[in-house]
Order: sequence, then C-alpha cells, then structure tokens
Amino acid sequence: MRIVALTPETRSNILNDLLKRSPNHYSEYEKTVSEILNNVREKGDQALFEYTRKFDHFDLNAGNIRVTEEEIKDAYDQLDAGLVEVIRRSAENIRAFHEKQLRSSWFDTKEDGSLLGMKYMPIRRAGVYVPGGKAAYPSSVLMNVIPAKVAGVKEILMTTPPSQDGRVNPGTLVAADIAGVDTVYKAGGAQAVAAMAFGTESVAKVDKLTGPGNIFVALAKKAVYGYVGIDSVAGPSEILVLADHTANPEYVAADLLSQAEHDELASAILITTSAELAERVAEAVERFTENLSRREIIRKSLDNYGYILLAENMQDVVDAANEIASEHLEILTENPYEVMAKIHN
Repeated sequence: MRIVALTPETRSNILNDLLKRSPNHYSEYEKTVSEILNNVREKGDQALFEYTRKFDHFDLNAGNIRVTEEEIKDAYDQLDAGLVEVIRRSAENIRAFHEKQLRSSWFDTKEDGSLLGMKYMPIRRAGVYVPGGKAAYPSSVLMNVIPAKVAGVKEILMTTPPSQDGRVNPGTLVAADIAGVDTVYKAGGAQAVAAMAFGTESVAKVDKLTGPGNIFVALAKKAVYGYVGIDSVAGPSEILVLADHTANPEYVAADLLSQAEHDELASAILITTSAELAERVAEAVERFTENLSRREIIRKSLDNYGYILLAENMQDVVDAANEIASEHLEILTENPYEVMAKIHN
C-alpha cells in the first residue's frame, strides 16, 4: 500500500476519488437496469428466467427456482463442522445485539380525551438479497435476516445467484437456515430485485428488501424504492482505520484486507500518526495478500482506493475521518474512547 502524507490536498483528492464510486455516478448502467426492471414487472417469471439464463447461465424455471430441503441438507454436509458452529455462534451474537434495539409501543391519554402514541409493528414480508458472484458472504445473510426475525417479520424471502449448475453456495444456505429464512430463490442481479419488488408467478412481492450487491443491484434498489422499502443505496465497501503507535500492525492489515477483498472498487484506508506503524502495516498487507485466493481483486482495490495516510497529530486524523466518513470505522489508539467522542460522521 502506498504511504502518503496527510495534507488538505491529499484529503480532498482522496475524497473526490471515493465519491466517484457512488451509485449516483452509475448513469451508464441505468438504462440497462431500467430495462430489466420493466421486463420483469411486465412479464414476471418469463423475464426472470430469461435473464438468469443470460447472466448466470443456468436454465431457471418454476420447478427449480426454490432451494429444496434436500439442497439445504447437502449444504450442511459440504461444510466443515467447525464453520457451521462459527455461523451458529455468530447468529447468537447478532440476535443478542439486535434484541437490545427492540422498542415498545406506547399510548398516552390527555385530559381533553385525545389519545397520542406510537405503535411498533413488524413488516409482513421482507426480502433479502445475498450476493453470490465474485464471493459469497454468509455474514450478509445473518446480518440482514436476524434483525428482521427479532423484529417479528412474518415471512422472509431470500434471493441469491446460482452457479451454472444451479447450486447455491453451501455457506449461504446454511446461514439462511440457521437465521430462519422461509424461502430461498435461485435468482440474482437486478432481475431478482425486480422479482421481489413487483412479484412474479414464483416470487411473492415483499414489503421491504435489504442486502448488498453490485452496481446493478444498487441501481435496481434505488429504482424500486417507493414500490417497496429498502435499507439503503449502498456503494462499494470501505473501511477507515485510525491508529497510533500502540496498534498491532498485523491486526490493522487484516482488517484493511477484509474490505479490500470484496471487489475492485472497495476502499481500505489507514490514517496513523506513526511512521513505523505505517511501514509495518504496508509490509503485512503485502505478505498477507500473497497467500489470499482473492489477491488480484485485493491488489486492484488497493492500487486504486487504498491508502496509508501519515498525519502529524491525532486531531488531523479525526478531522480526516469526519470528512471521509467511511462505511466501517475502527479506532485502534491508546485512548480510543477519547478519539471516539470526537467522531461525528
């Protein structure tokens, strides 16, 4: 990773580069996405199946679109027992976290007889999109499905792209089963978003859809907002690590790589006050990357959107963090709570 001095100019240049990855700059893809959405809305299953044959090279039809119980059982058999246990433990941790977010309805009667209040109600049917192209992330399943289960959503559907032979990543299926997904459909891309937003003969219309995806998925979610609720229009993944001389360089390197591996547009940035840490992190990143299966994607990501910024003091670090406002933020400093109190974005 390149080491660059943090200055007002470098900060501005980096921010401009990152903003170019926003879905608002994807106009060249909007026509294609709009055409897909309109076709699925008008033709239902016919269009969904045709797009799956075209993009995923799988002969999808009404008889094989749903993942079967047998396929889920096979998925468990394909995974290492230790990984299944990790998924179970992760699900328990996520569930415990979101249970703390639950809110209670309340009503208050005034002396004049008027009744005021708020009633919290779960959504009837939610849809979750789970990527399955360049990489599969069981964590995406858990983090989208479990909050819905905790909230009391009655029915949860999931779509994920199939491979050419119609298989779904076993880790994704096991996570879906553990999290409590009701139905898994073998469909991906903008066409899957359209199917959940408008409904087809095989896929029920949802009230809200969530989950990450590529450029086409992001634009499709943006376009169907209003027909259904969405979580957000998310751009490529990004992480910002704030660190000083007390940080473990190998931990920092591993956390930067955890986002850089997502895709070529992902961003991984370290801002530090320690020149020694900067050098050691750069060395660790290179060493780790050599042994990772997604090294080509990582290298493109880091070459384009990866930086180690060397700051003169912690206030400059904080100012840059507030301006960049990355999706994921980590504070690895001697006094992390003091730094955290200064973070606003």
